[in-house]
Amino acid sequence: MFNEFKTFIARGNVLDLAVAVIIGAAFGKIVTSLTEDVIMPVIGKLFGGLDFSGYFLRMGPVPANYAGSVTDYAALKKAGVPLLGYGEFITQAANFIIVAFIIFLIVRAVNRLMPKAEAPVAAAPVEPADVTLLREIRDELKARPRI
Repeated sequence: MFNEFKTFIARGNVLDLAVAVIIGAAFGKIVTSLTEDVIMPVIGKLFGGLDFSGYFLRMGPVPANYAGSVTDYAALKKAGVPLLGYGEFITQAANFIIVAFIIFLIVRAVNRLMPKAEAPVAAAPVEPADVTLLREIRDELKARPRI
């Protein structure tokens, strides 16, 4: 059983997958930091606020015993007020678009760096002898003068 496990782990695709998961997790942290700490504040500043996640619509009444701010999304959500948090959706959608674009750029760059595999040249199909003979007969008949 140990030898089978060792053979399974030693396969290239399992090791490649493990490396991809580790690098993907590290890359995910970098991209998250880029989007949350660099790009989203700039986008937020352009649209009049530093963070879209605070944009919401209240869909129900605030409890009578609620003592916090009626503009604090997190506190209202914690208090159980029904909210339509469209700002958080905008933030997550923008993060997704940015991450997808960065991944696109990386894949594009890697594809340009990798040598292109040459397509195998397809050999001309070998024609059966009887078909060749029939073609020759046809061509000979066409070449004869008509009477």
